[in-house]
Amino acid sequence: MTTRGLVALGDSITNGHGEPALGVHPQSWAQWLAEALDLPFTKLAVDGALAADVLREQVPRLRGPYDVGCVYAGVNDVRVPAFHAVAYERDLRAIADAVEAASDRLVLCTIPADLGRPRAAPKPRVASAIVRRIAAERHATVVALDDLAGAPWLLPDAVHPTAIGQLEIADRAARALGAPRLPSSTVEVHGSRRARARFAGRFAVMSAADLRRRAVERLRAQSV
Repeated sequence: MTTRGLVALGDSITNGHGEPALGVHPQSWAQWLAEALDLPFTKLAVDGALAADVLREQVPRLRGPYDVGCVYAGVNDVRVPAFHAVAYERDLRAIADAVEAASDRLVLCTIPADLGRPRAAPKPRVASAIVRRIAAERHATVVALDDLAGAPWLLPDAVHPTAIGQLEIADRAARALGAPRLPSSTVEVHGSRRARARFAGRFAVMSAADLRRRAVERLRAQSV
């Protein structure tokens, strides 16, 4: 039977666009993982996708069998004010069933607890509990991202990873899968004082821009 490598479903985080950091180029965590596992990579993730979008638009595009099926869905769900945990669990369970049926191994990611500015708490913890429950039912691999927070891992919006953050997620996934090597071992991370200073300067600029974004959003909310 011919396998088709690693398939990844999700939103903008898995789609992989982002900010370069410490000499590392932006790339999906799932692609880093596929490269470390020497597997072909298929990316179905779409920016802004909710779990319902993944189920409706990405699941029908599965063309297994795959060696590994990765799902990171829920970040956008918990950022919606009216987060419906029951609907999210229903959709994620259906996604997991479909990806499990198409893959030898199923990988599910939890949600960072300190997600978003303004913060989405406590909804991420609720979503992560759902992820773990669904994973346990299927003996799936869980990539724990609950504690992923702050620089250099995440951009100032506390949602999207930097290139280093993508690499960190990939390393966690590789460890969870028992991979023979970590994705970070395949790339040079610039840790010099100059590189760190350059990153800190860029991060400060992005932080100022994000503060302006939040101020505009507050003004718009007050005018409604």
